[in-house]
Amino acid sequence: MRTISCSIAVILLFVSNLNAQNSPDCRSAIPVCADAPISGMAHGGGIDDFDPEVVRQTGCLEKGSNISANIENNTSWYVFRAGTDGQIGFDIEALPVAGGPDIITAEWDFAVYGPDVDCLAIGAGNVEPIRCNFETNSTRFTGIGVNPENGQVGAPFVKQSLNTYDEWLDVRAGEVYYILINNWNTNFDDEAESFMLTFTGRSVEADQEHALDCTLRDEFLGMDIKACEGDPDIVLSALNSPVGPNLVSVVWTVDYGDDGSIDATLPGTGLNGSELLVQTPERVFGRDVRRYYVEITDNSGEFYRDDILITYYGNPSWDREDIIVRDDLSENNIIEIIMTHPDGNYEFAVNGGDFQDSPIFNNVPPGENTLIINDKNGCGITDPIPFLVIGYPKFFTPNGDGIHDYWQVYGISTLLNNPVIFIFDRYGKLLKQLDETSMGWDGTYNGKPMPSSDYWFRMDYSRDQDGIIVARSLRKHFTLKR
Repeated sequence: MRTISCSIAVILLFVSNLNAQNSPDCRSAIPVCADAPISGMAHGGGIDDFDPEVVRQTGCLEKGSNISANIENNTSWYVFRAGTDGQIGFDIEALPVAGGPDIITAEWDFAVYGPDVDCLAIGAGNVEPIRCNFETNSTRFTGIGVNPENGQVGAPFVKQSLNTYDEWLDVRAGEVYYILINNWNTNFDDEAESFMLTFTGRSVEADQEHALDCTLRDEFLGMDIKACEGDPDIVLSALNSPVGPNLVSVVWTVDYGDDGSIDATLPGTGLNGSELLVQTPERVFGRDVRRYYVEITDNSGEFYRDDILITYYGNPSWDREDIIVRDDLSENNIIEIIMTHPDGNYEFAVNGGDFQDSPIFNNVPPGENTLIINDKNGCGITDPIPFLVIGYPKFFTPNGDGIHDYWQVYGISTLLNNPVIFIFDRYGKLLKQLDETSMGWDGTYNGKPMPSSDYWFRMDYSRDQDGIIVARSLRKHFTLKR
């Protein structure tokens, strides 16, 4: 549980310490609430929070009334949690730059995500912004609700409408939302510029101190994080705590596995070690969980503590055999996909069909099929994976009635090289040899009917695996009935 030892009077000072802070990474978004205006800036940093191919499909994020712009050059992320049910909005006010009180060059834009989504899903394009505005600003303000400068009322986003205000948010207590703030102007000059973020709406007017949950700021390391193997490293910052830069000591520790025991003390960087660089593992087998702790002492001797859980997910991988074998092959085969690391969040599609959450598929035809696995956390999607469904009758009745008179392995395709099937009695005596062109076994040996009993078969074959021919063998049994 996250704890903090300061009083509410100290918490309210937090807003004055945001001036130097900026989070270009959604995963370390700065927690805020509505009890005072928030000063911030976009300083030209930023990482690739979005897949470029995904951004091109979002409309608002890619283009406003201007030409396409690189929204990742200078972003700043914030996160808030609704404290009450009601209406929430905000104003983003461009502040003057050095040189004069009336010189405004910033072109602020924004996107809002929620409720209750995580940054991994946002970056993967699995969720769309619920409010988004990249229109050209004709005033100092953009935001949600009503423009305080000209009374412009928020409306649904329409590209090139020049309306820089979107509709109010209707929120419920406990819901979490992320705000992306971007200065389009600094895509070109890379100069840091400042803004003022002020929350508005009926909820704020009724109770500014509780409209947004200010206790979220006690969790100053941010919300728990989901990440993928190979993602950019994560920077955790103690400077977002209520004391801001007024700290004299910072201690970072980690619990690998989140089992309740501290495994290591880690060196921080920056002012008094206030930042921690968390390196993303290059390879994750299923899931890797780590809980990071920070302990801060400020210049008055107050003590603060927070923790954050980071969960890494590996790329989706199917724990499959070379072939799927059914003991009663039909057109209605039921196939279950068993993942190499099942503790993920996946969806599946077979033979170009729609994705489904269940790993069980009905009506999978014999022969060659394809599977695509998508990690719903946003940790990747596989190329089509070929798999072969083969099968054999559990029993056959070679009595000449034209029904189940022959036994054969079905579904063998060109995925297998030179498959050969050997049939044995219970003592291991070879009775018959088949290939994919054979009609099958008629239940005889040297022209004599074999008795009712269980019989065994072995199928030898080889497959091309990444350019290497690998020999394989399959052994099963079936029943002859007379």
